[in-house]
This record gives sequence, structure tokens and C-alpha cells, in this order.
Amino acid sequence: MAKVVVVKFRKSKPCLFAAGDLELKRGQGVIAETSRGLEYGVVVDPMREVPEKSVNSPLKQIARIATEQDEELVRQNEEKRPEAMKVCREKIAEHKLGMKLIDCEFTFDGSKVIFTFTADGRVDFRALVKDLASYFHMRIELKQVGIRDETRILGGIAPCGRECCCASCMPDFRKVSIKMAKNQGLSLNPGKTSGLCGRLMCCLSYEDDYYADACKKMPKLGATVGTPEGKGSVVSVNMLKMNVRVKIEKDGAVFYRDFPVTDIKFKRGQADSGEEGSDDPSDDKISE
Repeated sequence: MAKVVVVKFRKSKPCLFAAGDLELKRGQGVIAETSRGLEYGVVVDPMREVPEKSVNSPLKQIARIATEQDEELVRQNEEKRPEAMKVCREKIAEHKLGMKLIDCEFTFDGSKVIFTFTADGRVDFRALVKDLASYFHMRIELKQVGIRDETRILGGIAPCGRECCCASCMPDFRKVSIKMAKNQGLSLNPGKTSGLCGRLMCCLSYEDDYYADACKKMPKLGATVGTPEGKGSVVSVNMLKMNVRVKIEKDGAVFYRDFPVTDIKFKRGQADSGEEGSDDPSDDKISE
């Protein structure tokens, strides 16, 4: 068994680390070895033992538990951010570069500062890097990200009233398509299906498996179906209750009835709903 712990670094997704002999608790600050060297992170999932086969070895190691001096160094780095952002924006304006600065971060050891920006295309920032290096007297890294990453870094309140998923509970971006919105019967108005980034909301993927399966069992709107009270046309569907509202015209009267999808008969392409068909040849025309 291997002792592992999940650590989250500033504005990045949680990562799995080997805990070694350390006893770590949730919320505890640690110093861990990363691709950028030693970095400060916070334990977001308590230490646990997992089978060695389930771990992609070798895992990077937690170097040590963060000390008060480490916490103070991190605080000092955070205090330097506003001034660094101001200087970088001024330099960008001087060089007339088409880029939008969204964040900056000092590495734990203070040897490098990383500026994150968005842009419509490629940007030649070599002169900007030289100016920043001469000002800060340390290594400079400029990192271009997409519009979804910008929202993840800056955060914000989503249309649902909660914090954006990408900035809070979602470690990785999920693939989202317009078909997911169609499966859920949502309006295809971009204002209803788009998040703060202007792209499709990530949460559309959360229940897509259920809605995709439910869609296969439901008739489409306007389809002609057979019901216990006669033939009618579908006016709405409820994929949570698995009910279908049908408009029925009978004896000169028009009325609406809700039926469980299992009580109606319809054909979807070549796949039937699972109900046995009627002996009446006219039922063969019930399709969508």
C-alpha cells in the first residue's frame, strides 16, 4: 500500500503526491516537489493508503510540512502581486501589445515570476520579457491561456448564483457540446446556455448520461403517438418524471393528457419504444 495525499497549489488543479512518513491533515500547508521546483500547496484531501497498482508511479514526494517561515514567505509573495501586475500592464501598454494580463505568480523560492495573459493570437513579447527582467531582476515567464482558463483563474458567480465550477469544484475541463443542451430540452439561446467565459456551461455535462438515455425513450415534440385515450401529438416531455403531455382531438373536442412514456406507443426511426404494436395497420404510420 502507498500513502498518498491530494495537494492543491494556487490557481491549479489538485495533484496526487506521495506522503511518505508524514502525517498530513486537510487544510495543512506543505512544501512539495513539482516541475517548477519546490512549491507551497495546501492539502485538500486527507492522507490515505491506496494499492500500489492504482498509482501511476513514481509519484512526486511531499518534501516537508510548511513552517511559519514558509507561510510568511508565501504571504510576502502575495503582497508583491498587485505591484507586479501594475508594472506589467504599464509595460504592455508601452509596447502596444494586444494582450490582456489576468494574473501573476511568484514562485515559492522567489526566483521567477509568471505572468498569465490572454490574446486573440500569437504575441511577440520578447521585448516585453527583457523589460520585465531588468525591472524585477529575476526570471520572467509569460504564459498564454484560453478564455475558459481565464474564468477559472479569475473566478466569478455563474448564472446559477454559485461560484463557477471551473474555479471551485471541477479540477479539469470537461468536453461540452450543444447536443447536451438539446438532450436536456434547454433553450439554445446562448444567453441561457453560456457561462461567464462565453462558452457552453461546464455543468451541462454533469447529467448528460441520464438525459441522453432518457431521450432515446422519449418521442420528439410534435410526434404522433398512440395513447390509451386515442392518437394525439406530443406537446411536451418531462424527462425527470418520464411523462409525456399529449394533445388529443376527439369528437370535436381538444384536451391534453399526461401519460407515462411506457403507456404510449410510438416509433423512433427503426427503433420502437418497446411497446407491442397494434394489429391495426394504421398504427404503422405512427412515427417521428
